[in-house]
Amino acid sequence: MSETIYLDYQATAPLAAEVFAAMEPWLKEQFWNPHSAHAGGRKAAAAVEFARAQLASLLPPDGRVIFTSGATEAINLAIKGCGLPVSALASEHAAVLDCVEYLRGDIIPVDPDGRIAEMPSQPGLFAAMLVNNEIGIIQPVADIAATVHSRGGLLLCDAVQGFGRVAIPDGPDLIAISGHKIHGPKGIGALWVRDGIELEPLIHGGGQEQGVRSGTLSPALCAGFGAAAMLASERLEVDAEHVCRLWDHAVELFADWTINGSIEQRYKGNLNIRREGLDVGRLMSECRDVLFSAGSACASGSGRPSHVLRAIGLADAQAKSSIRLGFGRYTTLEEIERAANSINAAAERQLA
Repeated sequence: MSETIYLDYQATAPLAAEVFAAMEPWLKEQFWNPHSAHAGGRKAAAAVEFARAQLASLLPPDGRVIFTSGATEAINLAIKGCGLPVSALASEHAAVLDCVEYLRGDIIPVDPDGRIAEMPSQPGLFAAMLVNNEIGIIQPVADIAATVHSRGGLLLCDAVQGFGRVAIPDGPDLIAISGHKIHGPKGIGALWVRDGIELEPLIHGGGQEQGVRSGTLSPALCAGFGAAAMLASERLEVDAEHVCRLWDHAVELFADWTINGSIEQRYKGNLNIRREGLDVGRLMSECRDVLFSAGSACASGSGRPSHVLRAIGLADAQAKSSIRLGFGRYTTLEEIERAANSINAAAERQLA
């Protein structure tokens, strides 16, 4: 049986060995509660604050980092906690769109490339993702922020897919990030909040996290998140060059497929492609040695066409004939070749 090839980096990234090493002591002998007043608790609290500083070093200087259970909680805290009318791009993650729907906010369209088509007209909170999780498109976040601010509003940036991979632009007032997308652990995320912005808590209890979020923090998860961020910062150029080489080779190997979204304005660790008439479910079942996706992992199994692909103007049949290949730091060129051979052969058999 051939070795499995992992090409679903947008869903989650492999845990880095350096990250596991940073977490291990806090999972074993240093098990203390960081909110306890004794010496062990103080050591754990110091580890949490060290990790907070590591994350903050990759974010704008004029704000604070609030640890959460993940980006979904961070987004909910930002949208529901700010108390403002809300609007968002049609291609945002479900965590954003479901909050907007809950609050009866507005949806702003994107163009066929996946970029913002018009600026929001009303003041309030506007949500724009830095790097789209399904098609990898990079939004002009700095320009969007300038427009939003000129109209008296705030900008929430879901930077989950961009943090540690591309530079965080100036302008956002709130930034959501996640540990497991940058080779860190699952179950940890954070919300960066610009100084002067106050949020109403979603979770009430002990108020352990700056009075905004209640619950015991995990020093292990915080330490892992911080270590992953530092590793990403140190490897930023090397990882980016590697991803570009993988992209160039993958595009050649999938020359018979159509790329969804802009080719230029995107993060190149995401290749979302389609072939007309393809049954993607069948394709995935025939390529079990390659782990890839038909869209967002959060919406898998719903049977609905991707809302992102529909937002850029694809028909349902086109959306359902699309696949997402995600690769990164630990993907090799040889794996890309083997995966392309397997996927292309299965597609040709199906379409013959």
